[in-house]
Amino acid sequence: MQRRRFLSLGACALPASLLSTSLIPAHAQAAPAREASPDAAQGWRTFELTTQVDLPAGNGNGNGPANVWLPVAASPSGGYQRALGARWEAPGANAELRTVRGASGIGVPMLAVAWPDAAAQAPRTVTLVNTFATRDRHVDLAQPPSANAPRESPEVLRQYLRPTALQPTDGLVRETAEKITRGEKGDVEKARAIYQWIVENCRREGSVRGCGTGDVRYMLTTGDLAGKCADINALFTALARSVGIPARDAYGVRVATSNHGFNSLGKAGDVTRAQHCRAEFYAAGYGWVPVDPADVRKVVLEEVPGGLPVDDLRVRAARAMLFGQWEMNWVAFNHGADVPLPGARSAQDSTVPFLMYPNGEVARAQLDSLNPDTFRYRMTAREISA
Repeated sequence: MQRRRFLSLGACALPASLLSTSLIPAHAQAAPAREASPDAAQGWRTFELTTQVDLPAGNGNGNGPANVWLPVAASPSGGYQRALGARWEAPGANAELRTVRGASGIGVPMLAVAWPDAAAQAPRTVTLVNTFATRDRHVDLAQPPSANAPRESPEVLRQYLRPTALQPTDGLVRETAEKITRGEKGDVEKARAIYQWIVENCRREGSVRGCGTGDVRYMLTTGDLAGKCADINALFTALARSVGIPARDAYGVRVATSNHGFNSLGKAGDVTRAQHCRAEFYAAGYGWVPVDPADVRKVVLEEVPGGLPVDDLRVRAARAMLFGQWEMNWVAFNHGADVPLPGARSAQDSTVPFLMYPNGEVARAQLDSLNPDTFRYRMTAREISA
């Protein structure tokens, strides 16, 4: 990769933006009319993300009812992502778009699909197509705060200060954050200090299943700061919240290769295993600010065979870019935590830490959402030309 290419990564000047908790409204099973595609001249790109699930007639423990819960792209208030519609087919099932809320009250959109006992003798299939548009984000933190920056309501900001089951904000979490941010003035500089500390002290661990669990207390108590995006970015979110900075995770999936030249930060076509969690924090005068320390560590580990040192030019470019910028070759599903799965019948806990993967159950037994081969689901993404 040419040095000039990396030095240009921070030169983007897209408007700051905000992913709200507004969601696609529920509708009947028939596909809605598609909205007009956003203007490509303004940097918008349009994608289709197709998720197909094929359940067997039984799971080896006898036939029975089946349920599937699929994440759905969020509908933003503007700025970097627009949901343009969702359509699905689920023969023999009851299927509807639902918005569920965990303990924090944050809405999570999903397609909930249920097959009754009578359908257990036949294969069960659901196909969901999400259509959405994205454009790159850049919040220029070199500029002074602006009175015209996007604002969030106090009620919403309070939601993103609350602890979750895996992201406490007291005890060792708060002690760690206070040490990291000691002497820093203002939320931007405190968030920057947390971001830099995570990049320096965490590492990506390829053996972790899926995107990790985001168990912040475990990471700090054991001193094992290795994991994947749901671990590393959850650590950022919990540390920021613990010192009074509203912060949130954004759960989604990559849908295209990187236009910034990073081999490890994109995926197109078959994206079944391309889920990715990001993070944001809120600063008055700037709005929601995108960050992604986990992807910096991904560049360290996976950009080239054998990995890269932290001071490599490519890592330095990613590190500078990912505090205040997101390349939107990725779609956000939701910000929710401790998400209940409506209608679940399995004996296990029906609440999941986050909804980023397809979830399901057959004959009251949970399916392994991190094993698409045995769960039998596939996700594919394609860009739609204007």
